[in-house]
Amino acid sequence: MKTLAIMQPYFMPYIGYFQLIKAADVFVIYDDVNYIKRGWINKNNILGTSGPQPFTLPVHKASQNKLINEIELFEMDKFRNKFFKTLEQVYRKSPQYPHALELLNSIFSFTQVNLSDFLKNSLKTTCDYLEINTPIVPSSATYNNNNLKAQDRILDICVQEKAQCYINPIGGVELYSQEKFESKGVELNFLKSHEIKYSQGNSDFVPYLSIIDVLMFNSKDEIKELLNKYTLIKN
Repeated sequence: MKTLAIMQPYFMPYIGYFQLIKAADVFVIYDDVNYIKRGWINKNNILGTSGPQPFTLPVHKASQNKLINEIELFEMDKFRNKFFKTLEQVYRKSPQYPHALELLNSIFSFTQVNLSDFLKNSLKTTCDYLEINTPIVPSSATYNNNNLKAQDRILDICVQEKAQCYINPIGGVELYSQEKFESKGVELNFLKSHEIKYSQGNSDFVPYLSIIDVLMFNSKDEIKELLNKYTLIKN
């Protein structure tokens, strides 16, 4: 049974996003929808001294009237230098710091300024490191269905991909109709992450941080175990 998942591209999102990629046979990054200015597309949190510490990829003249694949990055060298200094301050004593830093150096060596391309590359590079082999397909490059909206567009992508199952994060359970998906021969499931907890050094555990935090404190094998901590449920 071919399984599909679709999400907007995010920069180094939390581990549940990578669980979704791993659970699918094809993962579509939904990059020809409107950019959300205060959303999570180009921002996330790492571990701070008193809780989550935000970071944001700089973008040029970003607007919610533009599609994600129309947005460009801005002054990335300046951001990279500052961000890596912050990572050193926060994580230099973490057990996996050298390996995580090597991965991040690879991600930031990508020179294209298109936000969607950069995000796709960062997701794929991280998946390659974690040995997640799911193909990642940009919606803008393939499906030509911008005339459709919301659930109808998701269903059309499922039909075009000949998918028999669609997986969505549990937070979207109110957005989709089980009956409508079944009418197209598509089983609708929702991914619910189990509690994910690991040592963050001497800090009280701060959940839902960027995958960067997971990479800093966990070996590849440990992360593989965390990636399997989810349940698929129906509405």
